[in-house]
Amino acid sequence: MKSFFHFLIATLLFTSQTLTAQVSFRTNELQLELGNSGQLEHLISLSNRKDMLYKDTASFLIKIKTSGGWEIPSRLTVKKQQGIIRLYYPLNKVNLELRIAEKPTYLTMELISVTPQNKVDFITWGPLPLTIGKTVAEILGISSNDSIAVALMPLNVKTLGGFPLNDEGSDPSRSSSARKTGYGSMVQAYSMDRSRERKVTGWWGQYPEMPVEPVQGETIEGSKVALFACKTSNMLNRIEAIELAEGLPHPMIEGTWSKRSLRAGRSYLICDYSEETIDELLEYTRRANLQTLYHMNAWESWGHYELSKEFFPHGLQGLKTCMEKAKNKGILLGAHTLTNFINTSDAYVTPVPDHRLAVTGISRLTAPIIESDSTIMVESPTYFTNEKADWLHAVRIDDELIVYRSATSALPYQLKGCKRGAFGTKPSPHPQGKKVNKLLDHPYKVFFPNLELQQEIAVNLAKRFNETGFAQMDFDGFEGCLASGQGDYAQELFAKTFYENLDHWVLNGTSMSKPFYWHINTYCNWGEPWNGGFTESMQQYRIDNQGLFDRNLMPHMLGWYLLTDSTTLPEMEWMLARAAGYNAGFGMATSLNALKNNPHTPELLDAIRDWEICRRDRAFPKELLGDLKDPSKEFHLEKVSAVVWNLYPMYRLGTQYGKTVYETGKPYRILIPVE
Repeated sequence: MKSFFHFLIATLLFTSQTLTAQVSFRTNELQLELGNSGQLEHLISLSNRKDMLYKDTASFLIKIKTSGGWEIPSRLTVKKQQGIIRLYYPLNKVNLELRIAEKPTYLTMELISVTPQNKVDFITWGPLPLTIGKTVAEILGISSNDSIAVALMPLNVKTLGGFPLNDEGSDPSRSSSARKTGYGSMVQAYSMDRSRERKVTGWWGQYPEMPVEPVQGETIEGSKVALFACKTSNMLNRIEAIELAEGLPHPMIEGTWSKRSLRAGRSYLICDYSEETIDELLEYTRRANLQTLYHMNAWESWGHYELSKEFFPHGLQGLKTCMEKAKNKGILLGAHTLTNFINTSDAYVTPVPDHRLAVTGISRLTAPIIESDSTIMVESPTYFTNEKADWLHAVRIDDELIVYRSATSALPYQLKGCKRGAFGTKPSPHPQGKKVNKLLDHPYKVFFPNLELQQEIAVNLAKRFNETGFAQMDFDGFEGCLASGQGDYAQELFAKTFYENLDHWVLNGTSMSKPFYWHINTYCNWGEPWNGGFTESMQQYRIDNQGLFDRNLMPHMLGWYLLTDSTTLPEMEWMLARAAGYNAGFGMATSLNALKNNPHTPELLDAIRDWEICRRDRAFPKELLGDLKDPSKEFHLEKVSAVVWNLYPMYRLGTQYGKTVYETGKPYRILIPVE
């Protein structure tokens, strides 16, 4: 009898800590309930007591993917006092341990252990199916209606927003952290084990069987998300609080969080300046009252980022002089990059190529070669006949780069028409069995790094920005990070490494958005000007972007436009009206010759200044914003005084002598509020 009571007491003590039953976690605004197999049971808004979880489909907190496919848990056990739950997956006998921390305004959920470790390739957080979904922020992972918002936010770079669409973990869309569905929406995130050597179909399917090196220690352990609900109107405040509490990037610009900084949505002039032309171009920038003078070609090459001798013959000192002149006029200087692209003239390529250049595949020599051989025998043609994604036809054998004309697809497998010692490398003999590394390239005739070299390049770029004082850049070509075979993780990591190595704030844009990068990003200014005039070049794309910016709490930007020597005031004001309607900044690309040769340059710059003053001061009446957004409507803004403008609707009457004839309508009075 005594032993029975000891058994009963021990059982009660165990079950008080470890339960195989439903468990709930809550914040001040949200309650999450899980069933005894790890399924999602309820997601309750405590402000209105409504359950926001869609119930007609089974959903789970975490699913796993192994070599056998996707699997759901069969059992949940709980150590509630420690905030730990354990999920068991029977097919591969996998156990996951999660720590769930209840904060006043959000939950954190972290995967702290996986046993056995070598079985699980992917985990997904959710997807969490929600009955709400009026607005879905695909980058931020937020679904909301008019009153409440629910978010699943990644808290580190190993946790990616969305769902694993492929074996590299990349999403060609802007993001799918939240998605609309027929029943409402879903929010989702995932992580993958990168610690094992893999082969992937790299860069969105362009490179089949591409080998990927392991990232030591980068497993799914440590994947972490925040789950929260809040008033829709309070989303930005909630994100800021979580950033600060969880140690996420929280860039400050002159003492203000970048997401609230007035600099974030400012327009800028894109024009190559030099030691010789800086004074003239700063004056153009000042006249238009633009924030930044932005250089497209400041570097000798991408990779090491040495300053261009053409523009800065006195090197860093010459640029410092330009910086001082810009500072005296209250203007920032910026420099463009293409993220991790490596020019063939860079020291990572010539005269000795870095062995960390990204490869699409590897074969071996089946016969030795000497320096003069123009035909190379290889074991397999697999990686050399991929013509859909091969522009340089370059391979690396030891320290020699070789460019070939064609590859045979039948025995004997050969690389034919070889140019030895390409890109300034040294032709050398190579014995049979040597590796032939097919280098990954791009239509821009550049190479790319593997993940290790990419990290080094991100540090190089930050060091150059620290040395020069540049205050604006773009992660243009952000998709270049996919060359590592590490998908969106590599993109997030590049931005994080760059940001963490800066010693001053840098406004930064991007060509692709990602959830973790959102915390670093200042603006997204998509829209290229090279293929048409102001009204033709990607205009619908630019307009569609405005909804994306609204949903994801980003400043509005219209993209780049091209000011040529023939740009007219009606063209410029057509664009400026759209910018005013959407409260969107823009990049104005031009050249010094275009500015000098266009007879209308003074009035074009004055128009930019006046429209931007009224836009930034929110002086345009709300009832006019719809018309200002309408691409079929045109306007002319005329200054009356320092705080008063007349805005005239413009009606086209046709053309005369090759010029459009306009009639002006009754003006609207635009007033700048005086504080």
